Amino acid sequence: MIRTILLVVAVAAGLWAFGTEATAEDKKETKLTGTLMCGKCGLKITPKCSNVLQVKEGDKTVNYILDDKGNGEDYHEGVCGDGKIEAVTVTGTVSEKDGKKYIKPTKVDLKKK
Repeated sequence: MIRTILLVVAVAAGLWAFGTEATAEDKKETKLTGTLMCGKCGLKITPKCSNVLQVKEGDKTVNYILDDKGNGEDYHEGVCGDGKIEAVTVTGTVSEKDGKKYIKPTKVDLKKK
């Protein structure tokens, strides 16, 4: 009986440690550089105005939807209505949901004019 309990505790601890490690890996910050566009007006991939960073990865263009205040961000005015801002660098954590990629930005750097 004691062996069974110890085995269950060991397995649970191992699963917990594995889950914690995977979560920590997912939260790693990434720096992406690309073109900032409006997800609704320019790309038509979101139901309301949002900020999307288009990044060239090899021969593909990948859209990263910014998990921010959308049209409430200062930089959104430059992209809304089919505009775009080139050479934008976004630092944050990347995730994926329903086949779409998202980035929770900690820093957004626009190219200086």
